[in-house]
Parts: sequence; structure tokens; C-alpha cells
Amino acid sequence: MTERQAAITRDEVSHLARLSRLALTETELDQLAGQLDAILGHVAMVTEVAADDVPATTSPHPITNVTRADVGTAGLTPEQALAAAPAVAEQRFQVPQILGESE
Repeated sequence: MTERQAAITRDEVSHLARLSRLALTETELDQLAGQLDAILGHVAMVTEVAADDVPATTSPHPITNVTRADVGTAGLTPEQALAAAPAVAEQRFQVPQILGESE
């Protein structure tokens, strides 16, 4: 069995950590290098398996839209919307002043 070359080296992980401003210990660098290499190895295996004749899918199960049709309906007029408002100013809801802001 031939040993595969690492997809990412410890030095590259250290460089990425520096760019990300992460302070990693030597042990963490070794651990992350191994984990990232394993992840990249799995991604490489998946790309090898993907065939050109297999259509792209988002789900292996057929999905049917079960929501209602998107149909536009008439909305409230400004007068109807503001009818139950406790306070109205210039066709807008008037709310109490907050944080000491001036108008």
C-alpha cells in the first residue's frame, strides 16, 4: 500500500492560523493538520467518484411543493391600517420618543 501525500501540511495550517489570528499550540497544530488532511482526503475521494453522467441533485427523495400558490391579494389602505392605532401623525404610526432623541 502506498502512502498518500498529505493534502495540507502542518506549516500550511500554522500559516492559516497566523492569517486567522489564531494562537494555536504545537499540539493543536499537529491535531488540526491531521484533521484537515483527513477532510481534504475525503473530499478528494468524493470528487473521484462523481461521474459526469450522474445528474446533480439536492435530495435523493422527490420533493413536491406543498405550499399554496403565491397569489397577490389586495392589502389594507393606509386608512384601514391606521384605524386602530393609538396615535397617528402624517399617515404613520406615532410612537413614543425613545433614548432622548429629538424629532
